[in-house]
Amino acid sequence: MPAEREVIDLDEHDRQSTGAGRAAPDRLRSRRKMSVGLVAAFVAGGVLGGLGVSELRDSREERERHASVALVAVPVSIAGEGSYVSGVLRMDGQLAVTNAGQAPITVRTATGQGPGAQVRDTGESGLLRPGDTDLIDVELRLECATAFESGHLPMRFSVETDDRQVIEIDYPVALGGSVWQVRAEQPCARTSGE
Repeated sequence: MPAEREVIDLDEHDRQSTGAGRAAPDRLRSRRKMSVGLVAAFVAGGVLGGLGVSELRDSREERERHASVALVAVPVSIAGEGSYVSGVLRMDGQLAVTNAGQAPITVRTATGQGPGAQVRDTGESGLLRPGDTDLIDVELRLECATAFESGHLPMRFSVETDDRQVIEIDYPVALGGSVWQVRAEQPCARTSGE
């Protein structure tokens, strides 16, 4: 004789009976709380995730804007004759700096050094909005024999963005054919024969 098989109905839940034959209220309450908790956690996660993505996007856009800091610098003037001692000409001049980037900047310092030439700013620029140009006063130290041989002077500009971040920018300033070279030729030629 075949063995009797017991059939288990998976749709039936093990219910604890109360006196009236209903499911236990504690179990129903805990299931509802768990469902509400899961929904609340899902909603909170979605909101926080959305805020995080928005902040990340804003932060990335701001970094990209400030990463695109660019400038152009050109020698524009020399003040007076300067002084000449042992083949070295010292003069005061000006450098025109144009903000070629997308964000407002302030040039804090400008220094340059190359074969026979040194440049140092004597003060910072004002706020330069994109496309604006400002003049920076500089001191020049030029060795008459070698200052203009390379044609360019490597310069470093310390620039502050509108969010107070300081960025260092290297830019080669053209010396060959510049007003600085033209104005230095006469004093160098006049004193080199001495």
